[in-house]
Amino acid sequence: MKIDLTETTSSKINKALVEGRRAVGTPAIGMVLTLVIVTDEENAYDALKAANEASREHPSRTLVVIKRVSRSPRDRAKPRLDAEVRVGTEAGTGETVVLRLYGEVIDHAQSVVLPLLLPDAPVVVWWAVNAPLDPAKDPLGALAQRRVTDAYASEQPIEELSARAETYTPGDTDLSWARITPWRSMLAAALDQAPCTVTSAEVTGEEFNPSCELLAMWLASRLNVPVSRKVSAGPGLTAVRMESSSGSIVLDRPDGSLATLCMPQQPDRNVALKRRETSELLAEELRRLDPDDTYATALKFGVARLGDGQPAQPPAGEPAASGDGPAKPAAKKAPAKSAKKAATT
Repeated sequence: MKIDLTETTSSKINKALVEGRRAVGTPAIGMVLTLVIVTDEENAYDALKAANEASREHPSRTLVVIKRVSRSPRDRAKPRLDAEVRVGTEAGTGETVVLRLYGEVIDHAQSVVLPLLLPDAPVVVWWAVNAPLDPAKDPLGALAQRRVTDAYASEQPIEELSARAETYTPGDTDLSWARITPWRSMLAAALDQAPCTVTSAEVTGEEFNPSCELLAMWLASRLNVPVSRKVSAGPGLTAVRMESSSGSIVLDRPDGSLATLCMPQQPDRNVALKRRETSELLAEELRRLDPDDTYATALKFGVARLGDGQPAQPPAGEPAASGDGPAKPAAKKAPAKSAKKAATT
C-alpha cells in the first residue's frame, strides 16, 4: 500500500503510517530499529531495494531522505516536504517512508526525521552516497547509534579512508569493511590451521578499492609485520599472500567467485568467496550496533604506512601478534562511482 503526501508534515506522515497499518491488517509495530538512508534521487532506488532485502532479517522502519535541488532562488527559499508512505508488501517486512526535502528544510533534515523514529529502538544512518567527512557530527548522524558510510562510492576512496580515520567516532563503520569479512575469516582460520610466524604480507586488488587498503591495514595492525599493496585488474580484491616461517600462505580469487587456498605441506583447496550484494553487507552491519574496535584499529593504522618496510606497532596495552601465538586476526561478527555501480568485494 502506498500513500502519497504533498507539502506535508511529520505529524501527517505518522498519521498515514497508522492508517496504512490498519488498512493492511497489521496495527502492531514489530520492527526492531529505524534505518535512515541519506541518498540522492539517482541512487534512491538501489538503496531502497537493498534496505528492503535487508529488512527480511532486520524488520525496520526505513526513512529515505532525499535532498532535492531547487533550480530557482525562489524555490530554494521555500521549504517543502513531500512524502511517500509504504506499508505491507510495498515495504518488505517493515515500513518505508520516502522523504523529499526542498528549499530551506534541506538544512534541517533532522527535524523532519526525529518525530518519525521508532520509540525506544536503535537508529542506524546509512549514507549511500555523499557521506559527510565527520558522520558523528552530522545532524542526522547525531541521532544514530550506528553510522554506515561507503568509501567506495566516493570520488577519492583512498583519501576518504584517511579522512574517516581522523574523524572516527565509536559507532562509525563502512561497507568497505563489511566486504572483507569473509576474507578476514578465511585468513584467520588459515593461521589457526598452520601455526607459524608471519614475516610479511601482500594484498592485491583493484586500484580504487578501499577494501584492499582496509584488509592490508588490518593485517599490518594484527600481525605486526610489513604489508604491501599491489594493483590488479580485479574484480575487487583478488589475492592475499603471507610469507611465514613455514612457507607461503596464499588466498587467490581471480574471478570474484571461487578462491584457492594454498598452504605449506597441505593440498590446495577451493573455497567459496563470492562478492556480495549491498543488501547482504547492510544486513551484516545491522547485526551489531556496538562499536567495532577491530575496524577502528585497522582504520587508524593509516594508508600511508602500508609498504613502508616497517612493522606495525601494537596498540597500547596489547601484545604484538605473531603466527606462533597463533596470530588470530579476529574476524568481525566480520574515478567517481554511484551506489548503483559500486562493486562489492
